[in-house]
Amino acid sequence: MAAKFKICVLVCVLILILSGCKTGKRELNDLALVMAVGLDKGSSEGLIKVTTQIARPSDARGQTGAPSGQTGDPIWSASAEGETIFQAIRNLSTFSSRRVFWAHNLIIVINEKLAKEGIREIIDFFTRNPELRMRTWVAVTPNKASEVVSTVTGLEVVPGEALDKLFRYTPISVQAPRTQILDLQASYLSESTEPILARLRLVNRGVSNKKPGQEGGYKQVELAGAGVFKGDKLVGTLKPFEVRSVLPFLEAMDTGMLILHCPDDKQKKITVELRNQKFKVIPSFKNNKPAFTVSYQTDGSVVEAACPFSLEERAKVDAIEREMEQEKKKEFEKLVRRAQKELNSDFLELGKVFHNRYPVEWRRIHSQWETIFPTVEIKVKTMAKVKDTVLLKNQTKSGRINK
Repeated sequence: MAAKFKICVLVCVLILILSGCKTGKRELNDLALVMAVGLDKGSSEGLIKVTTQIARPSDARGQTGAPSGQTGDPIWSASAEGETIFQAIRNLSTFSSRRVFWAHNLIIVINEKLAKEGIREIIDFFTRNPELRMRTWVAVTPNKASEVVSTVTGLEVVPGEALDKLFRYTPISVQAPRTQILDLQASYLSESTEPILARLRLVNRGVSNKKPGQEGGYKQVELAGAGVFKGDKLVGTLKPFEVRSVLPFLEAMDTGMLILHCPDDKQKKITVELRNQKFKVIPSFKNNKPAFTVSYQTDGSVVEAACPFSLEERAKVDAIEREMEQEKKKEFEKLVRRAQKELNSDFLELGKVFHNRYPVEWRRIHSQWETIFPTVEIKVKTMAKVKDTVLLKNQTKSGRINK
């Protein structure tokens, strides 16, 4: 009996402990779920404008008609200003009927004018926020960030989800880096690596879902290259075609594409899909100075040919492989020159690579890396092979007989 009594007492105590979480609960109906946030300069000097894209749970279901008492819009965009981000968010509470909740936020978009003045406070706030996930995407835009996060897209009901999926599928488009708040913080705190963020912009394209059949008058968000930082300030931008040379330095590459000239007719094009890409940065230390060799190898599949082509024509295959190697080498060398001479920003993580290989030597030079980086020797080696032509072994010929 004594043992059974002790067990009963223990169960009662556990029940009391488990019921003690009431003070920390949050009802969904009391929360404004942020899906995206935009940051712009305020209406006067020293102010920052915060725009939150908040999902309407009852309207974000994809229906064309609104239920009784609802607007039919899937989101509610709310903006407020303050001397700090925190104050601006607190000012949202003056007209928001719900508490702003950040745990579902998918992306942070920063206007480029604000980014040029510095994003240290932005990094500090969003890494301190216990509700925000460190896997949140971060991007810059030449447009108003408030417009970017408030634009309703053609395919997704909630714009924040559309922006999230843009980044998920960048390995296919190869148009922008996939930087999250965790990556931004790491590069900002690094001794050598500088931040690089995806760039978004608004363009008129597609068919408006508000005016069916009227094409081109509806703004959509698209990936538009990258923004390069030095410290916490935006110092330059990279175009989409330049980004495809940046990405191998930062992340694994699944695929890529090159448009080349036909060997026998320079007016016509051959499109090659890049597969099995292998990229490596090899550091060295010569004459008390760092040096690097960039090694790039890839296989190619001919996916489109505007001229006769077959793998059996060895001379044509060799010509295409040489052009592939030359194009990739030219891309990497141009990128390195921009990083060293124009931007003086090590967003390619070369200092990090050298540090990992030569930790002792790095301790001697890390304080001078900003001065050393523009003068570092960087050699580029490329190798390319055309492996297949997808489903067509031979060239595509007309069945008609030319007379």
